[in-house]
Amino acid sequence: MVTRDPRFTPNQTKETNIAFHSGNCAQQTEQPKLQLLLQQTTLVDFKKTRTLISNSAEIFANQKRGSMPETKEDQSLISTEVERWEKETLNPVLEKRPERKQSFQTVSLEEVDRLYTPADVEKIDFRKDISFPGEFPYTRGIHPTGYRGKLWTMRQFAGFSTPEETNARFKYLLAQGQTGLSVAYDLPTLMGYDADSPLSEGEVGKCGVAVSSLADMEVLFDGIPLEDVTVSQTINAPASVLLAMYLVVAEKQGADWKKISGTLQNDILKEYIAQKEWIYPIKPAMKLVVDTFQFCTTEVPRYNPVSVSGYHIREAGATAAQELAFTLRDGIEYVAWGVAAGLDVDEFVPRISFFFNAHNDFFEEIAKYRAARRIWAREVKNRFGSESPRTLQLRFHTQTAGVSLTVQQPLNNIVRVAVQALAGVLGGTQSLHTDAYDEALALPTDRAALIALRTQQIIAEETGVVNTVDPLGGSYYLEALTDKMEEEALNYFRKIDAMGGMVSAIEKGFPQREIQDSAYQYQKAVERGEQVIVGVNKYTMTDEPSEVPILVIDESVRTHQVDRLDEVRARRDNGAVANSLEKLKQAARDHENTMAATIEAVRSYATLGEICSALTDVYGIYEEPAF
Repeated sequence: MVTRDPRFTPNQTKETNIAFHSGNCAQQTEQPKLQLLLQQTTLVDFKKTRTLISNSAEIFANQKRGSMPETKEDQSLISTEVERWEKETLNPVLEKRPERKQSFQTVSLEEVDRLYTPADVEKIDFRKDISFPGEFPYTRGIHPTGYRGKLWTMRQFAGFSTPEETNARFKYLLAQGQTGLSVAYDLPTLMGYDADSPLSEGEVGKCGVAVSSLADMEVLFDGIPLEDVTVSQTINAPASVLLAMYLVVAEKQGADWKKISGTLQNDILKEYIAQKEWIYPIKPAMKLVVDTFQFCTTEVPRYNPVSVSGYHIREAGATAAQELAFTLRDGIEYVAWGVAAGLDVDEFVPRISFFFNAHNDFFEEIAKYRAARRIWAREVKNRFGSESPRTLQLRFHTQTAGVSLTVQQPLNNIVRVAVQALAGVLGGTQSLHTDAYDEALALPTDRAALIALRTQQIIAEETGVVNTVDPLGGSYYLEALTDKMEEEALNYFRKIDAMGGMVSAIEKGFPQREIQDSAYQYQKAVERGEQVIVGVNKYTMTDEPSEVPILVIDESVRTHQVDRLDEVRARRDNGAVANSLEKLKQAARDHENTMAATIEAVRSYATLGEICSALTDVYGIYEEPAF
């Protein structure tokens, strides 16, 4: 922290300055201005030299623009000094020993300069672009105390096999210090199929937990008080159905819906862009998302009805800037649809959360998160007129990059995950999932899941990175990269706006093609050896040191789930089921909110497949055109 020196008053002349040496303050007379500028390499106030010794709040209040360097004279001095350094120090070294590569790039194939100086951040305005933690535009975080007040939620993604087995994994993780739950559903559930559907064969319980009816959901959360534990659900096309199941289970537990908190992914736009797990055409699917907004705003006010997900966009091959741009522009589209449905921005937008990837390029990822907060705050304010801090503050979950995990030398993945998780923390995430090292091979074992959780706990308790807010803020490289990330994202915004919005852009195939091109370019860079993956295209081994034990899900899971479905259908009131499904169809035909009818159908033990089938009778099924 910089404090005012008692020997200095604001009326002193420019010739008297304070220099800092190893944390000590010494008065210097007629110190050269260039020397003083170059001593400020770790400060984030880019305006005046004398902010080293003055109260920053006073100075910032009087600044119209806080850029660094201050004047054209300063810029010239810095440029001159850079030229001197290159001539006297750099070039002699390069003549003897050239750099390892002709160019250095991020994982997104963006060029990285050799050195960053005050000249690279000369257009940055401290008050407008960076400011303080907890203050607009929230570049440095949404909380003034960062993690000094509260750590991020450690929310490990879990779900496999039967609801019974996943319930046991949930309880195990909670017992080991996990602070929130995150449900992974299997592919049939994600697609709206019951376990006994012919299309579900070979997939039941394989990539997540199988849930076909309220009976499965009751088992999944048996002994877990939903009023006390926050739960995130990764489900999209049939999200409103799984939300209804969750709420009915909570109701059966005696929980008050108004006290329940958690998150529904419910991001259908990214399905059409990247993950491809859709059911209905885009516009009816968007209507279902808005239905959850309206319902949760009044009935479950502490619940986040959407988690706008860049994670899957990045996993599909997007660059960091594309992940940032398409995710935030998806978020803007959801806000616009909510406003068009009559919702108040300051009532429902604070419950829109985001979900970002944490990839291998450490600084690029941190810059992405900082830029995300800044862009969101400005865009929501400018586009929708909100002045509420809660509305302007972007909250996000982070997951380490599954696509970066390798089958080759899988223990290397522990290191990758630790670096990625650290980037998420230094970027100010609100919650975090760390991948297990064996996930390139199969769903994680108990041991691998525990190592992943312990990775977060070590970062939180042993590294010291949580002791100060935004510790990398003010780095010339990081601030320049944050600014560049914002510029690239806004360029995409302009293109998408010109197309009529994100729904129109998706229908035209624009983000899909952009991601395809980026994925292709990255793969070629890997094949050329320009992007190194340790153990894959460099430092390979003919004999792997040891075989990694993996979790195997066999076909007995499907038999178990089909047996439960048969029991449900045998004991339920099938007349009540038919009536509830007809009410749901009618609500969809009449363009009414479908949540009440969906909850009634769930209470009657209508299955996931039956409810989704009822809606496809009205909305139809999406078929992706050739782009």
